[in-house]
Amino acid sequence: MTPDWTRSVHHDGSPAYVSAPDQRVGAAATIRLRVDAEAPVAAVYLRTCPDGEQSVAPMAPAGADAVCRWWAVDLPLGMLRTGYRFLLVTDSGNLWYNAAGVERHYPTDANDFKLLADAKLPAWLREAVFYQIFPDRFADGDPSNNVRHGEYRLGRRSVVARPWGAPPDKANGSAEFYGGDLQGITQRLDYLADLGVSALYLNPIFLAPSSHKYDVADYEQVDPHFGGNAALADLRAALDARGMRLVLDIVPNHCGVTHPWFVAAQGDPQAPTAEFFTFTKHPDEYATWLGVSSLPRLDYRSERLRALMYAGPEAIMRRWLRAPYAIDGWRIDVANMLGRQGPNNLGHKLGRGIRRALKAERPDTYLVGEHFFDGTPHLQGDELDATMNYRGFTIPIWHWLGGHEVGALSGLPWADRHPLSTEQMVAQWTAFRAAIPWQIATQQFNLLGSHDTPRLRTIVGGDLALVRVAAALLFTYPGVPCVYYGDELGMEGAGDPDCRRCMEWDETRWDHDLLGFFKRLARLRREAPALRWGGFQLLYAAGHTVAYQREAPEERLVVIARRADDGLRSMPVRHAGLPDGARLRDLLGGAEAMVQGGHLPLDGLPAAGAMVWRHAL
Repeated sequence: MTPDWTRSVHHDGSPAYVSAPDQRVGAAATIRLRVDAEAPVAAVYLRTCPDGEQSVAPMAPAGADAVCRWWAVDLPLGMLRTGYRFLLVTDSGNLWYNAAGVERHYPTDANDFKLLADAKLPAWLREAVFYQIFPDRFADGDPSNNVRHGEYRLGRRSVVARPWGAPPDKANGSAEFYGGDLQGITQRLDYLADLGVSALYLNPIFLAPSSHKYDVADYEQVDPHFGGNAALADLRAALDARGMRLVLDIVPNHCGVTHPWFVAAQGDPQAPTAEFFTFTKHPDEYATWLGVSSLPRLDYRSERLRALMYAGPEAIMRRWLRAPYAIDGWRIDVANMLGRQGPNNLGHKLGRGIRRALKAERPDTYLVGEHFFDGTPHLQGDELDATMNYRGFTIPIWHWLGGHEVGALSGLPWADRHPLSTEQMVAQWTAFRAAIPWQIATQQFNLLGSHDTPRLRTIVGGDLALVRVAAALLFTYPGVPCVYYGDELGMEGAGDPDCRRCMEWDETRWDHDLLGFFKRLARLRREAPALRWGGFQLLYAAGHTVAYQREAPEERLVVIARRADDGLRSMPVRHAGLPDGARLRDLLGGAEAMVQGGHLPLDGLPAAGAMVWRHAL
């Protein structure tokens, strides 16, 4: 068991702790560590492993005040990814400190702090607030391009044209259409700008027979029912006029059975595109996505396929980055499966290849992978910029606030039907954050729901106080926040397709108080230095309450959130480096308080709610 003072030991990759004006191989970074002024630390060393051999360098005292002592050392950046951890020497024994916390035993390198050099990271993500749109369900800007009832067949079913706002029908699923299109998105950009959104993530828009478009028939054409390529160019121009970004969804793991590549391969085993697919028995037995026969998997052992998809100078994923569309990034569908078929595991090869190609095209391209599990092996600086941070952020919040795993809503027999403790929620956060470089953690794509999950309000049983708690965590946790369309209005919805209801445009049915709360959080995320480039320190996790500090050279923010009243009336903050007499103001409610006896009073904290206390430096 580690002593209590170890809670004050802190380092992260933010500017207060890492100074690296030139993050290039051959340069150096100044590394800083903070501990309590009374901690019994006699010396501190920085342990690195250049070229595989351990190196232990002494750190020098670098200042002190009433509550803190600092150590510092220069770290040469001789590799593209440098791992490091700290050795603290005390009279009662040495302790190791890495991104997972303080340990008495010698840890593995897996959770070392990591610093990337020569990394092509999108700086625009610092201020980004994303908004996810399922195009068919957001807004119908041009009814003339709507899918007509019975216009064509999707598998064995005729497509169905549905009136706007009618509840989705599980029996029809991907065959029902509501008329949403890119023109509708363009027409609603003022609403999104007023909300505080600065970037859009759109589910697939390329030609495909279904409403979800994951069964792509042509990667080079925007579906005419969404307005075609011209509508995308118009959307791009309208976004540029507002300084907004655009990320599209691409499906490189599989295509649809109507794609010409597959049609040719199925018709002739000697066709040039036959090598793009894995036939076990031609023509009707082939590798698919999770056994869905309409989604044949692409076989990336084909060098020609790799060239067409991402590697060649005119590759699909490169061309959409160019004018007039000039998208700012890709969300890669089922990135956890991409290039992995039994013994043929090309996942990391593809990840590195896609990154090289797209960063060569545009260095600030944002590469996000869908991953419901452990995506950290792909987040080491040489593949994805981020994953959809389900396991590292979203799912533990659902479990903490909803009282059960979300799978219990759909009857999964193994789903946990008991609440997740606050301690275990933050343990899961820490495990996933510690496994990746800090620079990547600040780019993680954080969300509270998506087109693949029940909506947040439904998960928490309709409790809008808990929706606000989750929203406060979304906008203040390290990473890039994304709002699923309509969540800011209080929309509900169970699993697919119910979570894909039409956007509610009748303002009399909006929850305006909730909308205002989202607006305040979005503005805070885009304006507060501590949220744009600040660090992260867990301060408290017990009972029903979690608290953490976001720290920048300009300010400190102390975020406190709880799901129910657990009797906590003040918060220990000395280990955050806040001295007695420090004055803070709650940016959400306006309350003011002063640190006394190492604690911050919590007068005004709702039974279920959040506070964001600011201390200006």
